[in-house]
Amino acid sequence: MNGNMSSNAFLAKVQSKMQMAKEIKDEEKLYRYNGVLYPSIMCPEDHLKALESVEAREDDIMLVAYPKCGFNWMVGVLRKILAAATGMKQESRMPPLIEFFGPDVLQVMDRTPSPRFLGTHMHPDNIPASFYTKKTKMLVIFRNPKDTLVSFYHFSNNNPVLPSGQSWESFYSQFLMGDVPWGSYFDHALAWEKRIDDPNVMIVTYEELKQDLSEGVRQISSFFGFSLTEAQVQQVSEASTFTAMKESSAHSHGTLGNVVFRKGEVGDWRNHFTPEQSREMDQAFSKHLAGTRLGAKLNYHLHCQ
Repeated sequence: MNGNMSSNAFLAKVQSKMQMAKEIKDEEKLYRYNGVLYPSIMCPEDHLKALESVEAREDDIMLVAYPKCGFNWMVGVLRKILAAATGMKQESRMPPLIEFFGPDVLQVMDRTPSPRFLGTHMHPDNIPASFYTKKTKMLVIFRNPKDTLVSFYHFSNNNPVLPSGQSWESFYSQFLMGDVPWGSYFDHALAWEKRIDDPNVMIVTYEELKQDLSEGVRQISSFFGFSLTEAQVQQVSEASTFTAMKESSAHSHGTLGNVVFRKGEVGDWRNHFTPEQSREMDQAFSKHLAGTRLGAKLNYHLHCQ
């Protein structure tokens, strides 16, 4: 969403929710909606119900990622692309996650001028249907499951709205079973695999972006129909390295900056996984994603073995 669309009000709301989080028990921090776990403080049931009737627009810019696959990093990249291409400054500190909005913010969203910048962690089958009927373009970010799990583990343990103080072993097991907020990594991956040929879907991996961000910026811009000059591509890329984003996160994310932008490394899983856990994840990957085009795109052998 554009400009300062009730940004301060939203931030105040988030801060009050953080406060609320300190007062409720860990077991009350997650609940199931349509079989999937969600954080009850940030996306209570009335938020998810309200989303079912959201009216998408063809020119919405939609960013989708399973949690901890580089979503916040790409929010920064897309905001810079939008500013370079349209002159539209995205001052808002709001994470554009539609499931965080709630009925009141969704009404504001209806009045927001195009192009609206939106995002979600939701499973593709749970994204409001109008985004598909309106053929909204969606940029989908995926990351190898081992690094995703490590990042999710640290994020959960440092985020008051999620159950914290979990051991590595218990979080690892929950992740493999899909018993984590927003559901199973492999369910998300398989559902996007089915949509890989959709011309309105572009799937990019975190690892590809880390390796060549300029090329990523070029492809993402052209996917959304923006033409950036080579100088603009370089400018966006240089300002969007993970390190640059982490440094500016105090302004963009306040006290949550260090939680959201932790390490951003490829291969940090080697500091956490036991050999047995590593083999178990290899088997899970093989079972669910071997032979799929998304599996090949993730280059699992290079990044996870």
